[in-house]
Amino acid sequence: MAFLELNGVGKGYGSGSKRVEVLRDIDLHVEEGEFVAVLGFSGTGKTTLISLIAGLIEPDAGEILLRGKKVDGPGPGRGVVFQNYSLLPWLTARQNIGLAVDHLFSDWDADKRAAHIDQHLKMVNLAAAGSKLPKELSGGMRQRVSVARTLAMNPDILLLDEPLGALDALTRGSLQGEIARIWAQDKKTVVLITNDPDEAIFLADRIFPLTPAVDGEGATLGPEFGVENLPRPRDKKRLNENADYKHLRNRITKYFMDVRHEQRKNIRHEEVLLPDLRPVVWETA
Repeated sequence: MAFLELNGVGKGYGSGSKRVEVLRDIDLHVEEGEFVAVLGFSGTGKTTLISLIAGLIEPDAGEILLRGKKVDGPGPGRGVVFQNYSLLPWLTARQNIGLAVDHLFSDWDADKRAAHIDQHLKMVNLAAAGSKLPKELSGGMRQRVSVARTLAMNPDILLLDEPLGALDALTRGSLQGEIARIWAQDKKTVVLITNDPDEAIFLADRIFPLTPAVDGEGATLGPEFGVENLPRPRDKKRLNENADYKHLRNRITKYFMDVRHEQRKNIRHEEVLLPDLRPVVWETA
């Protein structure tokens, strides 16, 4: 039995003719201490998938198990880092982390809780910024506080929902290195949602593509891409010169190009709504 299991998971929204299937037949098994990335186009249901694992929403089909127990609602065992920072603006970085620590570890004395907070600020290289408000921090620093807060909860599994998507390229690259370093220290089980193939290859042990929905059937996972030929720790400069990296990136890129081509080929007609006019329908090749 795997640490995290998704078996035949499906999710949709609405009912009747307005029903939209988002995910279907999702099968994913993640071992303890493993770093797995789910890679896909925007709008394919990646956030829905991470919300299902977090217990924020319930699947319509299938089951999700963590340590062999059914996921039934959110819990501290699943820590989520979202794309937005979700920090309270009137609290300092230390106080934002302290909210989670004080709630979960209320039986600890004040000194132990303070040391735990400081440890996690140091882990994300923000030891000197603990007294700063979010408005006094850069976007990358705010996201580090969000990561530190989640790690301070000591979750069984860390769920990263495109946590670097709102950052500029240079800051994003820097934080990718921080996430890799933190994971190497703690070896938490991680599921990363991303639309960046390079990010997935740099961070993950295995990559699963989330294929777009076709004909309203919902998106599902494609074949696994292993990253075992790229030893850790990984250096981005060296990766760019690594033949295995180039080969894997080309395979992933080709897979998504083929999926997109097949998706367009299978659409029998397209409909475009023009302002104040009836739908215009035409046949495609």
